[in-house]
Amino acid sequence: MAQWEGKSKGTVLGYKIFVFFIKKAGVRTAYFILFFVATYYFLFLRRSNRAIFYYFRQRLGYSWFKAKICVFKSYFTFGQTIIDKVSISAGMRDSFTYEFDGVETLKRLLAEKKGGVLISAHMGNFEIAEHFFGEIDLDFQINLVTTDLEHSAIKNYLESITQKSSIKFIIIKEDLSHIFDINAALARNELVCFTGDRYFEGVKSLSGNLLGETAKFPAGPFLIASRLKVPVVFVYVMKEPKLHYHLYAREAQVKHRDEQALLGEYIGSVEQMVQKYPLQWFNYFDFWDRIENQHRN
Repeated sequence: MAQWEGKSKGTVLGYKIFVFFIKKAGVRTAYFILFFVATYYFLFLRRSNRAIFYYFRQRLGYSWFKAKICVFKSYFTFGQTIIDKVSISAGMRDSFTYEFDGVETLKRLLAEKKGGVLISAHMGNFEIAEHFFGEIDLDFQINLVTTDLEHSAIKNYLESITQKSSIKFIIIKEDLSHIFDINAALARNELVCFTGDRYFEGVKSLSGNLLGETAKFPAGPFLIASRLKVPVVFVYVMKEPKLHYHLYAREAQVKHRDEQALLGEYIGSVEQMVQKYPLQWFNYFDFWDRIENQHRN
């Protein structure tokens, strides 16, 4: 199955090493250390290597050699986004520059005072979005809808060394009580954010064609967003060269109770980001459910 297992690689010790170099020698020195970490991942993480190689080779159509090189570059870029997130959260926001594309959409959404739904993906560095919003003087509350599967020692450590995030979390529960939390947040003119690109075994899914191949997506974000009668915006925060970030916000055209159409729009927006930032697709698992099938055949 192509569901994500809810676990990310890395250790607390590894993060502590990077934090040390960030604080003592700066972000770019941490990038230098990252080269060796990315090399280790490239050489030894066979399962995630196969998954991301499939993405570059089969879904983007790269040559075998280019796809191999991009596997390493992908790990390196992913590591950079983690370093950037820690740096910005630790008070080094002024070391970075920011660019805004679609900020008027967010301002209009807030002016309507109905709340709104943001849908993002595991691309770029969405977790620094709150710092963008502060930069453009948008004062509102973000509620991130998530599972509790990634509550880990790493997360606890990062929270202990960085500035407290203003983002609130709505944990998905089996009794569906999170639906009440979502509605309450919207009633307060707050934003509710989902990621739409990872589903778990046993969770209802929708199918769609991404980059020429059928994949499964979690149904929840699209079912909820298509029924709430509030604006829905696709939001991505993408890394650019030289400590620069670019925020994209695009409002979706939502047909009431048509979650499949909303998924289609979402997939189109993800594909646009992938074509522009191919190295920032950070789903290191068998997303299209093709690799294991090929091995079985």
